[in-house]
Amino acid sequence: MRCPLSLALGALVVLAGCATAGRPSGRSEIIRQILPSTVQLRCERDSGDRRAASGVVLARDVARGRTWIITTRHFVEPVIPQKLYVTFAGAKTRSLATLVRLSERADLALLEVDGLGAAPVRLKDSVTLGDEVWVVAYPWGRRMTLSNGVISQIVQDDVAGVYEGPARMVDVSVSYGSSGGGVFDVATGALVGLVEGYRTARMTPKTTPESVIEIPVAGETTLISADAIRRFVVEAGLESFLER
Repeated sequence: MRCPLSLALGALVVLAGCATAGRPSGRSEIIRQILPSTVQLRCERDSGDRRAASGVVLARDVARGRTWIITTRHFVEPVIPQKLYVTFAGAKTRSLATLVRLSERADLALLEVDGLGAAPVRLKDSVTLGDEVWVVAYPWGRRMTLSNGVISQIVQDDVAGVYEGPARMVDVSVSYGSSGGGVFDVATGALVGLVEGYRTARMTPKTTPESVIEIPVAGETTLISADAIRRFVVEAGLESFLER
């Protein structure tokens, strides 16, 4: 006869095994859901200047066959004669995009593309310090990259002890071309922000003290929060097209 404690321990082992076996499937499903939402962007100017960035599918008008993409304002500035292109994940061709709005409050720009691309993201306005996130972007204008980290700073009004609010920073390192990339909540797949940039430290080489080098600070990537994105969407009159 087995004692109750042995039976209880056996049940715990079985339950733990089931939970471990099911978890990777859930994460994989969320990853497959969020990857197509991040797009590759290119800007080409008549002067020959070319720039690369990332963006996120924000909303769609199915009836009229339009897709809106959110990215950073600094990618498209200065706004001079230029051509903007969007490449959706897995697509072999790129689509011509139109700049439709710039934010006056945040580093945000809204692009419009004819046709229906990937499914739009859902926004998550508030996060907690330590929440796990995925950053999806196209560094250096090349292949899509997925990185993992946590929320390392939130937007707050210098109130001691506050650890919840809009996302402001993650500990994931990024590089050129990642601006506008999506930062997604691992638990839900919702968008908590866009990559804005990364902090740098100034260093003066001993051999050339008159020059200054900007060195990226590893793991200090600043974001534009989903809360700021939502306000921008409301100003643009697109709130009804957002995913709920």
